[in-house]
Amino acid sequence: MARYTGPTTKKARSFGEAIFGPDRSFDKKKYPPGMHGNGRRRKQASDYSKQLKEKQKAKYTYGVLERQFRNLFEKATAKSGITGEILLQLLEARLDNTVFRLGIAPTRRAARQLVAHKHITLNGVVTNIPSAALRPGDVVAVRGKSKNLEIIKDNVKSKSDRNHGWLEWNVDRLEGKFMEFPERSDIPENINEQLIVELYSK
Repeated sequence: MARYTGPTTKKARSFGEAIFGPDRSFDKKKYPPGMHGNGRRRKQASDYSKQLKEKQKAKYTYGVLERQFRNLFEKATAKSGITGEILLQLLEARLDNTVFRLGIAPTRRAARQLVAHKHITLNGVVTNIPSAALRPGDVVAVRGKSKNLEIIKDNVKSKSDRNHGWLEWNVDRLEGKFMEFPERSDIPENINEQLIVELYSK
């Protein structure tokens, strides 16, 4: 399955949440998409359906492909601790997600594009791999010749919420440090990771 590039509002409506960020169109139509709109009677979802939907929501939220998601789950399973929480920590430690959290890009999709176009460095080295996994102490920065790009300057100025305890941001140098893996309580995404664990445990 290729990465989803379709209409984000329609996909957000199917999950009942603005998973791609603030969306005025979603705010106007907070019911599932379809020709019958909000008047359609919907069947009670089965446990499997709820588990699958939660996994799909996590995948679309973080922009991860099925095989990537499965690999991350297997890594989380191999570590000691609560599997669901570790899975979310691994998702948060992706380079594209960190670029988004630091406010260098307004969305994860935009963050992937910045990384792919070589505007971002990891520990001083230009990288174009959005899925690169960060470790505590890693430094993510805007590439020197990319610091004057209007889109990056505008994003940095407009970002108001950088209150993420596991990240440290230096606005003068346009760089951030991945301090540690976040606690589950610090991750703002509304994802029930236990349902994902139950799905893969069948």
